[in-house]
Amino acid sequence: MIAVFGASGHTGRFVVAELLRCGFAPVAIGRDAARLAEAGLADRGVEIRTATIDDPESLDRALSGVRAVINCAGPFLDTAEPIVEAALRRRVHYLDVTAEQASALSTFERFGERARSAGIVIVPAMGFYGGLADMLATAAMDDWTSADEIRIAIALDSWRPTRGTRLTGERNTVQRVVVSDGRLVPVADPAPAAQWDFPEPYGTQAVVEVPLTEMILLNRHLRVAEIHNFINLAPLRDLGNAETPPPTPADDSGRSAQTFLVDVTARRGSDERRITVRGRDIYAFTAPLVVEAAQRILNREVTAGGVFAPGAIFDARSFLASLAPANLIVVSEEPVTGNSATRP
Repeated sequence: MIAVFGASGHTGRFVVAELLRCGFAPVAIGRDAARLAEAGLADRGVEIRTATIDDPESLDRALSGVRAVINCAGPFLDTAEPIVEAALRRRVHYLDVTAEQASALSTFERFGERARSAGIVIVPAMGFYGGLADMLATAAMDDWTSADEIRIAIALDSWRPTRGTRLTGERNTVQRVVVSDGRLVPVADPAPAAQWDFPEPYGTQAVVEVPLTEMILLNRHLRVAEIHNFINLAPLRDLGNAETPPPTPADDSGRSAQTFLVDVTARRGSDERRITVRGRDIYAFTAPLVVEAAQRILNREVTAGGVFAPGAIFDARSFLASLAPANLIVVSEEPVTGNSATRP
């Protein structure tokens, strides 16, 4: 069994549905029994359990008999630590989907040794933000053991934020960091801007640096001097507008019509490698991403305990291939010459 904490939330429901599709018996855990009931999970044969992050005994009961827990309940600055602690007590593998840099960094720094001792695999930030870019950059690096620079550019046609995204934005006021000279350092103020040449249908877009959890993940396992992440402006305007509504379903699966494109370049000297992928609905896409990771852990592709970036423990190309074509389409993968963006 795999437990989903925050199962009644927007992303949590997608994760439960993906676990059912893959043949797992998910356990839906939430802080609010009424919201779990409203989500209709019991009608699909999903076991329902309640727990709160301020009650360790309730978390221990909720994780009884499960092999892994996927934490989908933000803000992760509040939820990650107590759920990791419970996972360690119960010897249950832990994954989350945080985009909060401080949460992911704290998980690496606080729990690495204990996870190794317990033989438990912990993977923070295994979502669209963080995990996907880590896998793409790892695939782009391929046989390179080091690189001068990795640049990630994300284009969204829109961004209708969930309630959880709104709450996380209010809670997460920690200084963002980038990788420069191989170290995590504060992002420049104002954030660097550039023009990025995306494949169609996006084309050339104005982008701004918005470092998220990919910085924490990549810096843990790749030797790269500079790592920078850019996002186009249109979705950031949506996110900054308090009147932007939450996502709405556009098909029977519940996915919205939102589309995304992620473009990653790795440079070593004058050599560059590039991989570009596209997909639909960043929240829905997180479900197959994190469930694939959980399956591989339970299949013992990872035999040692610890806190890991996904690119450090999974074969990136095999992992990405498993998501295609239903959830991810590789637009291009090639060596490139010149630069894809005007450097800030």
